[in-house]
Amino acid sequence: MLRVGNLEKSLTFYTQVLGMRLLRRKDYPEGRFTLAFVGYQDEADGAVLELTHNWDTASYNLGEGFGHIAIEVDDAYQACENAKKNGGKVTREAGPMKHGATIIAFIEDPDGYKIEFIQRKPI
Repeated sequence: MLRVGNLEKSLTFYTQVLGMRLLRRKDYPEGRFTLAFVGYQDEADGAVLELTHNWDTASYNLGEGFGHIAIEVDDAYQACENAKKNGGKVTREAGPMKHGATIIAFIEDPDGYKIEFIQRKPI
């Protein structure tokens, strides 16, 4: 679960920049929050992200314990280009990881959370 300051901006990022689908969304007026679930497949078939928007909180400090979300992609270089084309902010261009050969890249969501693209290795 990620707490987000602007739900619409975050939904645009996760659906348009990362290509996820909005799976479900529900407002809780009595609690003044909204939950939205996004993912690449239905919840029954794989992991999804829960985005929590507390209506009275515009931003959060990113904790020291959180690292990043990792998404495996076919081509990290192309994933960066697609992200930029769709308004995403690339913070580390695709290339070999330090101390290894795996191709990785990083982008940032509207709240500053890091998302790592990890290029799928050939079988």
